[in-house]
Amino acid sequence: MTLLVRCMLCDPALNEKKVAPFLFQSWLSLDPRPFYASNFLCVFTRELTFAARRVSLKLTTKPPPSPILLTGIYPANMPAKLTKSSSSQSDSAKKSTGKQSTLLGFFNKPPATPQRSNGVIEPKETPTPTPAKAAGKILPVPITPVATSMDVPTTTPAEREPPSSSLPPPSSPTRGGRRNVNYAESDDEDDDEVIGAKKKPAAKRRKTVVDDDDEDGDFNMEDVDVPEDFDDDMDEFIEDATPQKPKAKVAATPASKVSSLSRFNSIPGNSTPSARTPKASTPASTASKRTFATPASAKLDRQKSFKEKNEERYSWLSDPRDTEGRRPTDPEYDPRTLFVPKSAWSRFSPFETQFWEIKSKLMDTVVFFKKGKFYELYENDATIGHQEFDLKLTDRVNMRMVGVPEKSFEYWAAQFIAKGYKVAKVDQMETALGKEIRDKDSGKKEDKIIRRELTMVLTAGTLVDPMMLTTEASTYCMAIKEHCDLDNQLPTFGVVFVDTANAEFQIAAFEDDLDRTKLETLIAQVRPRELLLEKSYITPRTMRVLKNTVSSACIWNYIKSEREFWDAETTQQEIMLGDYFPSGDGTDAGAVNAWPEPLRQIKDDVVTMSAFGALLWYLKQLKLDKEVVSLGNFHIYDPVRKATSLVLDGQTLANLEIFANTFDGGANGTLFKFLDRCVTPFGKRLLRQWVCHPLFAAESINARLDAVDLLNGDMDLRDGLTDKLRGLPDLERLISRIHAGKCKVQDFVKVLESFQVVADVVAELKGVEGIRGSVIGELVEAMPDIQPMLRTWETAFDHVKAKEEGLLIPEPGVEEDFDESQRTILGLRSELDKHLEKIKKELGSSKICYKDLGKEIFQVEVPVSIKVPSSWALLSSTKAVKRWWPPAVKESVKHLLEAEERHKVIVEGMTGRLYARFDEHYAEWLGCIKGIAQLDCLCSLARSSLALGEPSCRPEFVEVEVEERGVVEFDELRHPCVVTGIASSFIANDTKLGGDEANLIMITGPNMSGKSTLLRQTCIGVILAQIGCYVPAAKARLTPVDRIMSRLGANDNIFAAQSTFMVELAETKKILSEATPRSLVILDELGRGTSSYDGMAIAYAVLEHLATHVGCMGFFATHYQKLAADFENHPEVTFKNMSAIVDDEARSVVFLYKLVDGICPKSYGFHCASGAGVPSEIVDRAEEAAERFEEEARAKAIDAGKSEEKAVSLAMQSEFAWLCKLRKEDVNDSTLRELKAVLASCIVEL
Repeated sequence: MTLLVRCMLCDPALNEKKVAPFLFQSWLSLDPRPFYASNFLCVFTRELTFAARRVSLKLTTKPPPSPILLTGIYPANMPAKLTKSSSSQSDSAKKSTGKQSTLLGFFNKPPATPQRSNGVIEPKETPTPTPAKAAGKILPVPITPVATSMDVPTTTPAEREPPSSSLPPPSSPTRGGRRNVNYAESDDEDDDEVIGAKKKPAAKRRKTVVDDDDEDGDFNMEDVDVPEDFDDDMDEFIEDATPQKPKAKVAATPASKVSSLSRFNSIPGNSTPSARTPKASTPASTASKRTFATPASAKLDRQKSFKEKNEERYSWLSDPRDTEGRRPTDPEYDPRTLFVPKSAWSRFSPFETQFWEIKSKLMDTVVFFKKGKFYELYENDATIGHQEFDLKLTDRVNMRMVGVPEKSFEYWAAQFIAKGYKVAKVDQMETALGKEIRDKDSGKKEDKIIRRELTMVLTAGTLVDPMMLTTEASTYCMAIKEHCDLDNQLPTFGVVFVDTANAEFQIAAFEDDLDRTKLETLIAQVRPRELLLEKSYITPRTMRVLKNTVSSACIWNYIKSEREFWDAETTQQEIMLGDYFPSGDGTDAGAVNAWPEPLRQIKDDVVTMSAFGALLWYLKQLKLDKEVVSLGNFHIYDPVRKATSLVLDGQTLANLEIFANTFDGGANGTLFKFLDRCVTPFGKRLLRQWVCHPLFAAESINARLDAVDLLNGDMDLRDGLTDKLRGLPDLERLISRIHAGKCKVQDFVKVLESFQVVADVVAELKGVEGIRGSVIGELVEAMPDIQPMLRTWETAFDHVKAKEEGLLIPEPGVEEDFDESQRTILGLRSELDKHLEKIKKELGSSKICYKDLGKEIFQVEVPVSIKVPSSWALLSSTKAVKRWWPPAVKESVKHLLEAEERHKVIVEGMTGRLYARFDEHYAEWLGCIKGIAQLDCLCSLARSSLALGEPSCRPEFVEVEVEERGVVEFDELRHPCVVTGIASSFIANDTKLGGDEANLIMITGPNMSGKSTLLRQTCIGVILAQIGCYVPAAKARLTPVDRIMSRLGANDNIFAAQSTFMVELAETKKILSEATPRSLVILDELGRGTSSYDGMAIAYAVLEHLATHVGCMGFFATHYQKLAADFENHPEVTFKNMSAIVDDEARSVVFLYKLVDGICPKSYGFHCASGAGVPSEIVDRAEEAAERFEEEARAKAIDAGKSEEKAVSLAMQSEFAWLCKLRKEDVNDSTLRELKAVLASCIVEL
């Protein structure tokens, strides 16, 4: 053996003697176990070939590194003569100085008697013990071991002794350049033809031709069977891992008949199964030269073979059309469907037919097709998987293919969805044994493939599996129906959106303004992940609002009117046909009465009902309608809620950075990020709703603040409550999965345990003194009593087995059919035990026992020394034992497998029964969850109040009559979202609006002096107070604000086709039309989007309207200092500025960030320019030009003033004219105060 190894390693001393073939033949003849010989030959030859390709070893002057090639290739129980070290080299090898010999050279030496071969010699029907002449070409050896030919006795598969299962797999040298492989291909069901309970046939015998340098001829071995587990399908997914076998030459085809289809331009580098079939050899010229196929040439050969075989078969894919025959250039082309011609269907295999029946309707979706223990992607889907995630391409069943293990489906589906793709899942609806039982029960044999069905379609906006959801926040799919009145052009919207993870529907119906303000607010609050729009029926203005408001990750679905975007009548019919809400009486009236109340409210609203119809159609396509709609969890959603909440429109939510910052769109630095200290997922979702809709009624706000004080006053209560809630899973989502019958058993047990924790928390809170009459006490009293239901579930099934094995096994007596099935299985197992005892007695050995190996269970293991009846079937063997199936045992095993398969169906049905029993009390479970969510939010507000630092205070709300003036007053107010590291250096400011002071403050000051921050922190302070949280101020006193409106920053809106100035005016128009005396308005640098004079005129007009006609509270930040002169005597406008220390000589500004009385004389733009690094010569020239402009303007003003020396200002004239037009009933204290101020100003000016 040592001589053989040295020869194979190209030891010149032995190579020159040409003894390798002789030694190898002699070694094989001495070893009586053919498998070990063939195993060693396959693995060792593979290692040598692999090394020749990847490593250019030259071994004439250096000893070969034998350990790297031979490590781990011997079986553990190989005889000693096969395991001797082959690492030592002969002295002749070390001293040789002749011509170099390499591995590649060894394989490529010319034979003594050249012969041509076009392929591998076909195996002979009867093995011949004498060596045959080898064909001329040496074939490359694949990494996957190939069975070789050698002298073996001819036996049947049942008689042949299989190798020991302890045989280790062959190893290969380390490949530094090998690419990572993400998965292995399935080794079962290549065409899914079901064999039933039949054993797999023996592996095909193949010959490997080995060339040598012997002048007497070439040497070849007889066929040897290699067990199936020796083959490693992973090799089929390692591109270019080894050269493949040469294929038989194909007759040349005229060039004119060869079409070039783009579909085959990037065929993967692995051959199809048919391409690897050995071809018969043919004689060839003796002048032919022996060659070694390179990986590149092998890859090209495989691509060419695949293309030639399939380009005509799939030629229709080169010109895709939808099911109506329309090409992609057609405006009505439907990319979701594909037309498959009849001629193609006739050529498909049964598996291809099954695949294309499903895929042709889902061309816009990546389809995961279950095949054995893998999910496979074909054709375009395979290309996507390869390009996006580097999944390994191969070609199977005449199509490009990639695959992933079934256990990693959730991971890979989530990866595709994160990239914006839809994912469909096609599952096997039965096993091979299940199909055999079905055929047996039906009395006829149907198709040859396992039945598969589309079970789900996953999209980013409709995920329901907790394993695939990446966030605790709600993920919404929204359908929008728009209808425009031809007379006034005002749109009416019907909007329905659903969080499929919770099975919760929200319905909104409203008439909007021309700017779609309510729609914009709704989108900003909900932030949908997926939109459903009626194709060709959405106005351009609405499209602009949507594109400008939704996130970039949102998925847009345009669905066809009427056929898919159902009208109201069709929607009602589909609800009836779907039987989502069974009534029991069978009448239409009874069916409608069974609808949830919110759905009944919109029954006659054709616009909103149509929106729900579109969403229902979409959920049906995703196979989600039954499990989501039937839960009946519907609510009416009002995006504004004027009567009960502080209105925060979409523009304000963005400007104040409530949910997303303006830096990168993330959550860092936002108000919600600061407030979100909830420990439960459903609590976090509720808190978001609280932030979207702060309270308006002072009584409700104070009640919530009382609960915060109670929790912070009893730290043990608050911390204990938080600790118990912290470990709760997402119960809201899990109970919806239980309703759908798709919850994991372990999760179901966790739900029951979690509700027990909830019941304990409620019981503990009921015993706490001081909570009666508080919000917490009301929540506890309103929660349903779930303790009796939980006691029932304690004895309903085996909880230990459910946790450990994931099976819901009912206790005896609970389910009769389950008990009967279990008795049948126990009886069959008892029968098998009796068979074993009988066999032990008949054969006279107590060592006989049962052994389970794979799918062949209850094999009778018998020592080799004991003879068994000839009727027994041999299944497997080792040196010490053989394993058999006696006829009686085989029959009992068959009955047992069938009984277990039926029992499995009963167990699966049992899970559904128990889930349905749990779902009967869905309202009670959901009520507990809602109550716990509110407790969690209150704890979050309590902890956030403590996190504000000092000073912080409880806000005081002032109850005033409608006609009385509102007030917003803060002392030492800070912004709560300032990071802790710089909180000590943050400058607090006092703010007072309304009451005894003016309603509006005009703020001036240098650039970057903190004006915008002051505006934002005042609004944030109001929001915090009305949510029910403490405020970061020494004092907070205010009347409830009904709406906060903002106009901040200067940005254009390309998507809405609006310039910077147009954006300013659009936002200002909303403020002017919606603001009330109880609103808080902030305007920052209005008018800077146009020329100075136009901008100042617009700023003047807006400020005058707000101060005189609206009477709202707010801030007006501006750099137009001249406006101060016009409003100097206005009773509702006061002037403040952000102080700074200015050094004119050094052109430096030190910002003090303090709000003080008065008007800032300049904006100090030149100082800011100098600080920004603008060259000093440019700043000097700019300052000179500014002085010149100011002098000219001053001179013009002096000239104009000479003729109007005693004139009243235009502002005062306008005010006086407006006051004179008021009717008697319009006069109140405010107007009288304004009239008095105007008259006083006129007297002063005159």
